[in-house]
Amino acid sequence: MNRNVVETIVGALVLLVAGVFVFYAFSRSDRSGPDGYEITARFGRIDGLKRGADVTMSGVKIGTVTAIDLDRNTYQAIVHLAVSSSVPIPTDTNAKVVSESLLGGMVIVLDPGGDKTMIKSGGEITQTQDAISFTELLAKFMFSGTGSK
Repeated sequence: MNRNVVETIVGALVLLVAGVFVFYAFSRSDRSGPDGYEITARFGRIDGLKRGADVTMSGVKIGTVTAIDLDRNTYQAIVHLAVSSSVPIPTDTNAKVVSESLLGGMVIVLDPGGDKTMIKSGGEITQTQDAISFTELLAKFMFSGTGSK
């Protein structure tokens, strides 16, 4: 009987510590909450971009990719971005899918335009630049030699 009480107390402590870790992880996670807004962008190609990828402007993270869908009519990728409400995005902003590093994943880079009107929540970035496949770029470089005869 005494052993069962000790096991129950230890089990409760383990669950309590696990709950504290989960609470801490959620409170410290870098996710957009109610203070952000969502916009979309359409790309012809997003090789390697995943949900949760960073959205940056001038090298500073301002949001994350929340979802990726396929437009079944145009076959374009629709990327949903959650952006911090403290960062207004001009309507003529350009969105690019770029590699984070040679070994890293892909990120969305926003180059702001000069327009005075801003994209509202639910709006769309119309100027986009597709991802460039590193393997295709390497193949072009390797096999585009003019060969001397």
